[in-house]
Amino acid sequence: MKLFTYFRSSAAWRVRIGLNLKGIPYEAVPVHLLKDGGQQHGKEFRAANPLGLVPALQTDDGAVLTQSLAIIEWLEETHPEPPLLPREPLLRAQVRAFALTIACDIHPIDNLRVLRYLKRQMGQKQPAIDDWYRHWLIEGLPALEAMLARHGGDGPFCFGASPGLAELVLVPQLANARRVDRRLDAYPLLLRADAAARDLPAFAAAAPSAQPDAN
Repeated sequence: MKLFTYFRSSAAWRVRIGLNLKGIPYEAVPVHLLKDGGQQHGKEFRAANPLGLVPALQTDDGAVLTQSLAIIEWLEETHPEPPLLPREPLLRAQVRAFALTIACDIHPIDNLRVLRYLKRQMGQKQPAIDDWYRHWLIEGLPALEAMLARHGGDGPFCFGASPGLAELVLVPQLANARRVDRRLDAYPLLLRADAAARDLPAFAAAAPSAQPDAN
């Protein structure tokens, strides 16, 4: 398999963790989102992913999958062990809701292309852009903490004793929060799961600093 990835991309980071947890070997193909005007806009990569976003996963039979959660669901269906989702349907839906809160409600509106549009097309200065970023974090993190308080187990991970889909999206999102100096002490359940996950080799190997294109 080939994973088109960028070391700092939260979405690509999720997929790297998923591949590592399931022990699936892959070739990392770096796509730098800043160099050369953004390598994701090049013809070769656009042929793989017309939207021009990372990650994209090329399977062993040549198919190309896009969208991080769709890729992770495919990994779960084709390589079911170890599972990233619980077997019980209600808890499974609650884990998905947690992951989608990050992947659909928080991350996309704080993503690179949105921040660039605010700056270039909307003429916003950096302090205003930073305020935008922090606002959506402040909107989202308390809701995630409440979800774990309501539905999470005794830990150490979000929904029990094993890491899964929730941690795949949580760890990159909290890393983003730390980059803008967002105080996280108010979210002890999130921090507990994050710390437990980052101690695992699969998560450490997927971290941005461990990637071949890190700079």
